[in-house]
Amino acid sequence: MPSVFVQGRPVDSYPPLAPEARRGKVRRITEVGEEVLHKPCRDVTEFGPDLAALIDDMFLTMYIADGAGLAANQVGVDVRLFVYDCPDDDGVRHVGHIVNPVLEPLGPAGRRLLDEGEGCLSVPGAVMDVARPDRAVVRGYDQEGRPLVIEGTGYFARCLAHETDHVNGHVYLDRLSSRERKEALRQVADRREEVFARRAAKAAALSG
Repeated sequence: MPSVFVQGRPVDSYPPLAPEARRGKVRRITEVGEEVLHKPCRDVTEFGPDLAALIDDMFLTMYIADGAGLAANQVGVDVRLFVYDCPDDDGVRHVGHIVNPVLEPLGPAGRRLLDEGEGCLSVPGAVMDVARPDRAVVRGYDQEGRPLVIEGTGYFARCLAHETDHVNGHVYLDRLSSRERKEALRQVADRREEVFARRAAKAAALSG
């Protein structure tokens, strides 16, 4: 089986960082509580150079923050778009972007819930167990407006569901009990400075 899939298609080889990142600029990552993270994003209607530049910036910003996925509203842009560079549970790497993503509902027979640790670049430093299906199918478009279907299992399925939640105006804290949410925010208070120091060091290393 191929070890890397780009936009859902197998490739023979791929660099450690997606080529888009070399063209991108680092953007500020929004944090839980900011309005743009808590309302549904608008559909992308224009496919052109501005969208391509946003995708470039999002890839670089994701890598700086050591993320596996990043939605546009996490860099303050109110559109339905996310990028990802994420392994599945078999160690296969998945890289790409998806515009106007829609997560297909899975019937009870087609899914198994996994209760595993989940973090978010907009909730810096917190990791909490969240129940997610072990399989996900997302439909949308690429940056040229061509239809796209991305399927994932295991950790990659979690990533697809997590990022689609973002464009629908939800963060993973919304899936927690009030007690669990308080614990997550306590972790943020304890670890936020450490997380931002790591991001600054990564930014310096990649620009050096």
